[in-house]
Amino acid sequence: MPKKLDKTVKKNSLLFSLLVGAALLDQPLQAQSLKIDTVNDLPADPASNDPQSGRPMGSTNRFTFFSFKNGKQVPNSDSATSKWDIGIRATTIIVNGGTGRAGQGGAYIYSGKFESLTAVPDNATFVGDENANKLAIPTGSGNGWYTYGGGVISPTDDKVLVIRTGEGKYAKVQILGYYKGGPDGPGNESRFYTFRYVYQPDGSKKLN
Repeated sequence: MPKKLDKTVKKNSLLFSLLVGAALLDQPLQAQSLKIDTVNDLPADPASNDPQSGRPMGSTNRFTFFSFKNGKQVPNSDSATSKWDIGIRATTIIVNGGTGRAGQGGAYIYSGKFESLTAVPDNATFVGDENANKLAIPTGSGNGWYTYGGGVISPTDDKVLVIRTGEGKYAKVQILGYYKGGPDGPGNESRFYTFRYVYQPDGSKKLN
């Protein structure tokens, strides 16, 4: 092949590659769906037994702290930091925001199905915990995430906890169970949470 023709072919090939690359850059990126994670049997200060006698020793009255960003439990030594997002103890759920908290957290309770909540609603008002009697997620049957009847704590299907995390990001959470290993009911050890959640790491309010 003559040198002049060879240079022309190479030049045209390079131009074609550049045009294809530019066209690909102009195409909108496909939005990635967020992952749904499930946590099973996270302890919420369950009663323990004496290892020697087997007699009940009661609970510790401590919260179990959890990070949606890292998907794991946070040690109690970090309770005064923004590293955790929710804390659980018995039926009480606290957030890392409000009076005496180090984080930017808050909560909003959405009435509807977990799957139908695709973004933080525009009218959502997030509140932090003011004190033990005025929490962002209220305690008591029918007030927050559960109902109580027949000796059983039952999560409410159409209540989704929208959480603003300790770092100011967002997550949606659905409590699925309160008893170890399920199914829920008398005879199963209580104060063990099973829940699913979606965490949005980019700071936006998109939740799907």
